Amino acid sequence: MKRINFLLLAITVFLFCNIKCGYSQSQKIEPNWNSIDSRPVPGWFEDAKFGIFIHWGPYSVPAWSPKGTYSEWYQYWLESKSLFGNGNFTGTEVFDHHVKTYGPHFSYYNFGDMFKARDFDAEKWAKLFEDAGAKYMVITSKHHDGFTLWPSKTANKTWGFPWNAMDIGPKRDLLKELEVAVKKTDVKFGTYYSLYEWFNPLWKEDKEKFALEHTHPQFKDLVENYKPDLIWSDGDWDISPEKWHSQELLAWLFNESAVGDKVVVNDRWGDGVRFNHGGYYTTEYQSELDGSRPWEECRGIGFSFGYNANEDAWDYASERTLIYLLLNVVSNGGNLLLDIGPDANGNIPPIMQDRLLAIGEWLKVNGEAIYGTRKWDRACQWSKKGKKNWKPEDAHYLPADYILKQTIDPEPGYAVREIFFTKKGSDVYAIVPKWQKDSLIIRDMKVSENTEITLLGTSIKIDYQQKGKNVILEVPNLSPDELPCKYAYVFKISSLR
Repeated sequence: MKRINFLLLAITVFLFCNIKCGYSQSQKIEPNWNSIDSRPVPGWFEDAKFGIFIHWGPYSVPAWSPKGTYSEWYQYWLESKSLFGNGNFTGTEVFDHHVKTYGPHFSYYNFGDMFKARDFDAEKWAKLFEDAGAKYMVITSKHHDGFTLWPSKTANKTWGFPWNAMDIGPKRDLLKELEVAVKKTDVKFGTYYSLYEWFNPLWKEDKEKFALEHTHPQFKDLVENYKPDLIWSDGDWDISPEKWHSQELLAWLFNESAVGDKVVVNDRWGDGVRFNHGGYYTTEYQSELDGSRPWEECRGIGFSFGYNANEDAWDYASERTLIYLLLNVVSNGGNLLLDIGPDANGNIPPIMQDRLLAIGEWLKVNGEAIYGTRKWDRACQWSKKGKKNWKPEDAHYLPADYILKQTIDPEPGYAVREIFFTKKGSDVYAIVPKWQKDSLIIRDMKVSENTEITLLGTSIKIDYQQKGKNVILEVPNLSPDELPCKYAYVFKISSLR
């Protein structure tokens, strides 16, 4: 009998693990979208809610582009004499800056030697990620310039010269150092990987050949030697998934690689794939999706993803703004992937560290309302009067401070999000961006006879009453020093009907 019970327990644990991971190794993924899309996104990703993006590479040496543009695109702006982003540009700003600063004959590839990473300390980075409350991180193992943070023989072969962090610049396997440090923590290790490379000779000669002879072997080398928990694919849009042979590559990843049963992937695998196929959906400097599928919003603390020395203190989102952005994304069932840009020596700018640590302090008090939650029947409660969803006009990328206009600083004639909601089981978390001085009315909510309402971070039980379709909370009169945190406050409403 004991043996039978042990066997049943083992089967139960096995089934639970497969449900939690969202995938069973017995399921063979075929190289087509129907099969790939049938693979659930592993459960840890939807529970994580907050991740840190890191853009770091040779572009961190010049660390410059006009405000409202991406500095990690420095090489492309330089060579193409074009720009896009938020603002009006002539297109030659980066080219003109480059010639003035480095001279007309200075090649972008010289920045590879100048990218020294002399102060890079993987252990300190990993601790910062933990202290920020992040549950995963994603670093640019290779951006569109083709430079790899690991010793890639494929990079050297197709470029025809050393173009990786082991052979030039730092002369270190930066990716391995970070992988080892992060995997000592509870933070998941993710790698951004660009499928294409702007000026790789093979890419310019034959794109499909580049996919098969460069991207595929390099991608497999990355996966097998660094075993990422998440792969953030990008640079996919120039050719179709058929020419990328993405379905075959993903089938290999899920069926044959060392991380096939647990790895999370996004939706950037070829022209027309995004928001349609792959893994979770990705937005970039947008507001929210409907939460019907796992998704993630990425944006920088400043505007640029890579470090941009041209940005001033006021170009960085405030602590309050970042917390409200997190609330908006999570209440809509998504994750926030917030970017930092270290400098060429591997130092994370103090202003970025401060912002991350402020988020971490808020999450220490209120993480219960974020981690492991899902979207409730509505993401927020709007004020009764005014138009919803204010956004600035003519902005290519949505600035971070839009969320302030939708919460505490509305434009005339516009409504605000009075309450954000998340849920966990039968419990709902009502998160208010303004501390209420008397009562808080939650419309269209039904409590049960077992419902209790508490204020996270305190032992305070909140008195309430059901009045028709509404629940009215009697908010205690607390001084600023008595409040459990800053910027946003969480009422846990247990055992809803």
